[in-house]
Amino acid sequence: MDYFCFMIDPKTHIIIKGARVHNLKNLDVAIPRNKLVVITGLSGSGKSSLAFDTLFAEGQRMYVESLNSYARQFLGRMEKPAVDYIKGVSPAIAIEQKVSTKNPRSTVGTTTEIYDYLKLLFARVGKTFSPISGKEVKKDSVSDVVDFVNKFDGKRVLVLAPLVLDETRKFAEECSLLIQKGYSRLKFQDEVITLEDLVEQPEKIKTLEKKPKEVYILIDRLVSKPEDEETQFRLGDSIQTAFFEGHGTCQIEIVDTEKRNFSDKFELDGLIFEEPSLNLFSFNNPYGACKNCEGYGKVLGLDPNLVIPDHDLSVYEGAIAPWRSERMSEWLSPLLRNGIHFDFPIHRPYKELSEKEKAILWKGNKYFAGLNQFFEHLEKETYKIQYRVLLSRYRGKTDCPECKGSRLRGDAANVKIHDKSITDLVLMPISEVKTFFEKLSLNSHDQALAKRILIEINNRLDYMDRVGLGYLTLNRLSSTLSGGEFQRIKLATSLGSALVGSMYILDEPSIGLHPRDTQRLISVLQLLKNMGNTVIVVEHEEEVMQAADQLIDIGPDAGRNGGTLMFQGTLKDALEEKDVCSHTINFLTGRDKIEIPSIRRKALAHIEIVGASENNLKNLDVKIPLGILSVVTGVSGSGKSTLIRKILYPALLRNLNLGAEETGRFKEIRGSLNKISQVEMVDQQPIGKSSRSNPITYIKAYDAIRALFADQAIAKNRGYKPAHFSFNVEGGRCETCQGEGEITIEMQFMADIRLTCESCQGHRFKQEILDVKFQDKHIADILEMTVEESIEFFKLGQTKIAEKIDPLNQVGLGYVKLGQSSNSLSGGEAQRVKLASFLGKGNANKGKTLFIFDEPTTGLHFHDIKKLLKALNDLVEQGDSVVIIEHNMEVIKCADHIIDLGPEGGNKGGNICFEGTPEEMVTLKNNPTAEYLKEKIKG
Repeated sequence: MDYFCFMIDPKTHIIIKGARVHNLKNLDVAIPRNKLVVITGLSGSGKSSLAFDTLFAEGQRMYVESLNSYARQFLGRMEKPAVDYIKGVSPAIAIEQKVSTKNPRSTVGTTTEIYDYLKLLFARVGKTFSPISGKEVKKDSVSDVVDFVNKFDGKRVLVLAPLVLDETRKFAEECSLLIQKGYSRLKFQDEVITLEDLVEQPEKIKTLEKKPKEVYILIDRLVSKPEDEETQFRLGDSIQTAFFEGHGTCQIEIVDTEKRNFSDKFELDGLIFEEPSLNLFSFNNPYGACKNCEGYGKVLGLDPNLVIPDHDLSVYEGAIAPWRSERMSEWLSPLLRNGIHFDFPIHRPYKELSEKEKAILWKGNKYFAGLNQFFEHLEKETYKIQYRVLLSRYRGKTDCPECKGSRLRGDAANVKIHDKSITDLVLMPISEVKTFFEKLSLNSHDQALAKRILIEINNRLDYMDRVGLGYLTLNRLSSTLSGGEFQRIKLATSLGSALVGSMYILDEPSIGLHPRDTQRLISVLQLLKNMGNTVIVVEHEEEVMQAADQLIDIGPDAGRNGGTLMFQGTLKDALEEKDVCSHTINFLTGRDKIEIPSIRRKALAHIEIVGASENNLKNLDVKIPLGILSVVTGVSGSGKSTLIRKILYPALLRNLNLGAEETGRFKEIRGSLNKISQVEMVDQQPIGKSSRSNPITYIKAYDAIRALFADQAIAKNRGYKPAHFSFNVEGGRCETCQGEGEITIEMQFMADIRLTCESCQGHRFKQEILDVKFQDKHIADILEMTVEESIEFFKLGQTKIAEKIDPLNQVGLGYVKLGQSSNSLSGGEAQRVKLASFLGKGNANKGKTLFIFDEPTTGLHFHDIKKLLKALNDLVEQGDSVVIIEHNMEVIKCADHIIDLGPEGGNKGGNICFEGTPEEMVTLKNNPTAEYLKEKIKG
């Protein structure tokens, strides 16, 4: 056994010997168990290769070994990581950035399992209230009635059951049947009638037939004796008989004192209610799902925001868009004339109307026809084209009007706990739901039933709040979450499941988090560790490094120049390190840093958004400067993405007639719009819909490479065209894997396994295509080159191709392979590929383009952020404008202008907290962004 293995115990460490996956250079490392370990290094240095492609891959392979024969048949084809050996591996759980679900029924509540516990809680201790009287709906039991009678000790008691007539029998026949059953008396009003005497009194029968609802069967007469056991048994039997004969209802008369009706039906105010059950609260079950939207929460129908686009206008000022025309104003006139009769404020802005007043607008009343009736009229007239066009203007995908987007059948909202229904809770921000449950007080009976459920709910809500997601609602679709949000949800779910002895591998969980919230995330990681787990985090965030028990730095550079263990130890060791040539150590020790610009550029002009009120935005007026580098900041959920992505971007597209993307609510966009002729959103969405999409095709450099290979002598002799060197079309590609290079095996119960194609050995092309070479490299070799390697390769004789590839290197992607699948690129890498495409192509709108970036520092090391800032400043220097949504203080301190939203997330956000330069911002007090920026500015 070698020295490395001999000196370290696999019980205390995870030992990796000779790792050679991707660019790892025979790396040896021992990772301490049950610690928080941060793996850092430049983008592309080999961090993910070590954490995911080596450590997690081996954990997954070992797991498959323990499964049944069906799963194990693929084991021989699963590639074992290129490593000498790995010892001490615990069961591995990988929590990555990718949103792994597109299911329209998956929500934050179902993903975190909080909703499952809420369903159980409401089914067990929820109380049903009538929407008519507001009284609690109760079902009386025999014991409830006995308890009532026992209050009247010594009183005479009549147990009565209403006479329920069978439609097939006459009254006299019913009386004869009662005699046969053993009953002897009826009670009518205050008179007790003997059944035997009644049969011989036709006139009396006729009187009773006219008022059957006042006729009762006298089940029993007795004296209330709470202490007498025999009387109690008799009373219970009589009440049970009364419920049976009265078809669920009975009447107790305390002679000369009180009468009371009881029912064992779940009804009140003439309505029959459904008893609380799990299925009643499940939108994935036909029983509980809203019938209108089938549990999806959205329907294609009238969009209220299109019908009433400006909420600052009153009805009198024309808030209702379809009633503005001269012809359609005839629907508005009755409301304006008669509003005084039902106290409707026609001069009050729509946003200030109460929910009741808004409902009147839609439903109408006896004085005017509402919007619902108006649109029903249009539906009937759709054979006329003008009405079809008019209707289409106001249609869209909206919240279901029946369930208000809660997905549940309407009567589920009748079940409440402390005046809150399950639909109220799922539509509230998680931070408010957490407060509700912290203050929840139940009686002793309900507390005993709900004790365990409440522990699970409170724990999970606390974890969600601690990972910085308190602004989300439980009803939020999982598919609409960012990669960072989804990763933190999975982290909170893992904490809720309380696993121990596991190995958690996380990929930059701090993505999308404001520095203030990063500390809360760290506390969650520490908690996961303290439960007895090994937590391995691939991370660039300095605060997470400071909290780590151990740092592992991979480098020194990216791609082929990475893959070496540069440093392993504590942060204290790192700060004292003087001999290690590591970018991470240099930045941590201050030997290297991102300099603050010597001057702040002044805006050349402005675009102004007036009255932004989408989501949580509070009717904002904000100026977006042009010709400089602007950053939009604020805590998570403060409204940054809503302002820029949902309002600014689509509004500019519409102004340029470049698209009709749905725009959030705002009054107008004005200012120097003539200075913008193009707007580009550079976000973290994948660069292509197909897994065959890759960086070289995205930046349009692959066309020149294909043409180069088609121009080779052997290709000309065989008649090959440039298309033969494409893996996207038939011809030269391998048809077994369709040019993918891999075959996907669906594993049903676990993550799919991707295996190298046996036909082409992962080369993607047929063998005859690979015969064509340029400088001893075939087309598959070119695709396997990194950006840096390809630039060096093409510099000799093919400078134009090298120039086309160079923008990828400028944005810090020199380590990425030319043919790397878009599926394997992180959100930050995909974003930088898009940036490279803009740097590489000749821009006809140079100087008049507005670039919008959504957290471009995702996945970037300090050293790479330096490169990114240079690329962004190059765009500004050529006259373009750049707006960045960002949390990273290194970028914020380099901005010319800051727009800070807040002060908090969710309902407590949506306000402008600051506009100005970084130097002006650091003078603010009680501002979370200013507090952390101050540290960076002072250095």
